[in-house]
Amino acid sequence: MSTGRATRRERDRDRRVADATAVHIRWMIRRDMPDVMQTERASFEYSWTEDDFLRCLRQRNCIGMVAERGDSVIGFMIYELHRTRLHLLNFAVHPSARRTGIGAMMVDKLIYKLCSHRRQKISLAVREGNVVAQVFFRGHGFKAAKVLRNYYEDSGEDAYQMEYKPAELDWAEYGGPPVNRIAMYEGN
Repeated sequence: MSTGRATRRERDRDRRVADATAVHIRWMIRRDMPDVMQTERASFEYSWTEDDFLRCLRQRNCIGMVAERGDSVIGFMIYELHRTRLHLLNFAVHPSARRTGIGAMMVDKLIYKLCSHRRQKISLAVREGNVVAQVFFRGHGFKAAKVLRNYYEDSGEDAYQMEYKPAELDWAEYGGPPVNRIAMYEGN
């Protein structure tokens, strides 16, 4: 029986949906760095420095994107383009904006890029101790592919290499499975 009043759970869900729909994902630019660095430091014990970000983004195959709500950057992702895959290097949502669907929107954007760039999978490394990230990516279709021993130089911690490979049916809406045209000619 409905009383006509929304429950707390319904109000929270509606707020999360409204928060997520007010988010815009765009290319990262230099003036985003203060917000990106704030999110980075709030998210990781062993965080990247601004120089780490800039060195990475200067590479030709490295792309940075941010999730923006209003005038604030509340999430970011850095990924590399490889011949057959995208490799996610860094990904975070500001702690104040977590569990609002923003991370999911960013992963969806990355999965869409798979098709538009004609890559066949997404890979990333997740610290063995970062169970929250493991569960998040697993919930979005990523699977642990292997253990990377002593992967992190800062702590010597192991990492799990996680991968996302879209099912064949997922490509139907994009006109078929990806074809990497550059790779076709490199083999000749």
